[in-house]
Amino acid sequence: MQLLFPLVTSDVALFTLIDQRLRVLLVQRAEEPAMGKWALPGGILRPDVDENLEETAKRALSSKACVSVRQLEQVATFSGASRDPRGWSISTLYYALLPSDQVPALAGIRTEAVRWEDPENHKQPLAFDHAQLLDNALRQLRDKVAGGALPLQLMPNKFTLTDLQRACEAIAGHPYDKGAFRRQIKDHPALLAIDGEFLRGAQRPAQVYRTAMDFRF
Repeated sequence: MQLLFPLVTSDVALFTLIDQRLRVLLVQRAEEPAMGKWALPGGILRPDVDENLEETAKRALSSKACVSVRQLEQVATFSGASRDPRGWSISTLYYALLPSDQVPALAGIRTEAVRWEDPENHKQPLAFDHAQLLDNALRQLRDKVAGGALPLQLMPNKFTLTDLQRACEAIAGHPYDKGAFRRQIKDHPALLAIDGEFLRGAQRPAQVYRTAMDFRF
């Protein structure tokens, strides 16, 4: 059925690290249009319950993948008559970061299944224009980290600087110089050393850190 007014939605690219590799959450649609296809989790604006489109995005993540996030980063707005077979549509795209131990994604409402995929080499064509949306989200995430932002929302409660460097490398898609990276993050206010805690191994013990409570990516 063709709508006589624009369909307003929010979509989310939720990223995590699995085995030190960047992954994005995809959901398998349980309803038409594009039933059975894989897509980014998203939902239609409900003015009766959503204060804004960010709330729409958070509600969609919670209902379709049983995941809750505190912070979303807006990427861009996509619109047009050919995006959705139901009619002219507008979607605001967000991305979010979570450590893997906080994302027990499960299939929820209107979702057949969920899975974590390589954001650049996902196995199936995505529904609607979601491949374009995912490309834009990944590009913005990479640009932000290349500009010096630290993806601390991907880190567990306790981590080392080596763990953090590997997270940045997973996003960037290439290795970092260790010395340059350590100089870049030296005295970063969101990196808090945990007194007396070290990770001991074959090399010199590594200081363990946590993220400041008020940190925003």
